[in-house]
Amino acid sequence: MTDPASLVTDPASLAPAASSPVSEHAVTFVRRSKATGEEQTFHLIGTAHVSQKSIDEVRDVIARVRPDTVCVELCATRFAALTDPTRFRSLDVPLLVREGRAGFTLATFALQAFQKRMGDKLGVRPGAELLAATEAAKAIGAELVLADRDVQITLKRTWSNLGAVKRATLLVGLFASAFGEDAMDELDVESLKKREHISDMMSELGKKLPEVKVPLIDERDLYLLSHLEAAPGKTVVAVVGAGHLEGMLKNLGQTIDRTALEQLPRPGFAERLRAWAPVVLWLLALCAGVARGVPSQKLLVACAAPIVLATLGLLLAARARVESLLVGALTAPLLALVPGVPGRVLGGLEAALREPKPEDGARLGQDVTSMRTALANPVTRTLLVAVAADYGVSLGRLISAGWLLARALNA
Repeated sequence: MTDPASLVTDPASLAPAASSPVSEHAVTFVRRSKATGEEQTFHLIGTAHVSQKSIDEVRDVIARVRPDTVCVELCATRFAALTDPTRFRSLDVPLLVREGRAGFTLATFALQAFQKRMGDKLGVRPGAELLAATEAAKAIGAELVLADRDVQITLKRTWSNLGAVKRATLLVGLFASAFGEDAMDELDVESLKKREHISDMMSELGKKLPEVKVPLIDERDLYLLSHLEAAPGKTVVAVVGAGHLEGMLKNLGQTIDRTALEQLPRPGFAERLRAWAPVVLWLLALCAGVARGVPSQKLLVACAAPIVLATLGLLLAARARVESLLVGALTAPLLALVPGVPGRVLGGLEAALREPKPEDGARLGQDVTSMRTALANPVTRTLLVAVAADYGVSLGRLISAGWLLARALNA
């Protein structure tokens, strides 16, 4: 079989009835179908998700090429999100809190807020070029393939790769991007579609946060490519974010196990050890204090005070209800005995007190565009309280362990 890399061509060479390239940001290549053995022509377009030029480019290519199939970087969930602005109406906030998904749900909202803010600034709805591709496919009667992995699987696989510190860092970074000031303009957005710029950015992300890059970019490169290569018809157009171009081209011809990429992560030994290690350290520090004869009153203060104060501090910052603050003050040292429980208990209480309604979820698309409206929405406030409870207890437990060890060593 011919090496697929040798079949990657200049876009101009396969442009139908045209002497110019199919488009500025498209790569054209030819492969033989694994299913039929017939030669297929693929036009892979790299886009920016908040670019009017990307929208125009996608529409123009599909109209001129008239492909048999159009593949887009969407899953069914994201496609529904683009076509239904009230998609969060059915969001089950208590369930998210009980399942410990408050953190990555907030991270999702923050990412969407950043994209929407950039889209509003440039006058383009985030993902509009993908929606334009689906509409253009329908207009010419082409088969539409939603080629991306379900976004919830991607988020869960990404979140499970991160420890508590990196999760907090990611959340802070996303919120800073979503609600901070930036100077990005249309020229900056267009530059992000250049392959040399994207390559540099992906390399930098891989160095700084490989735990994020692998499930968020690398795995989806493979997943998108598997759908592209399985697409029917002699001519296929694929519309994906420019950040996926390099990885998809690099992996042409590889055998891809799509089922393995769809597996939800299960907590392994390393993850459980990482979660329980701070609790064990805290209890060992307490035992050391007891063994060294530290007075019980001093042990009680060192054991409980840091946890209560840290928890209350973060709950206050999250603007929790008074009832949640009181329960947190009374129960934080006990909740600290089991990882993840503080957020579930105090977040669950906050959800019961605030009772997020369907209309609160329906407003999320607009409310997450500013810090003031985001904090005013019962959905985001409840999730933020759950995250604050977990991190408050974790921070307090760490301070308490250090204080207890200091007491034990000085006894």
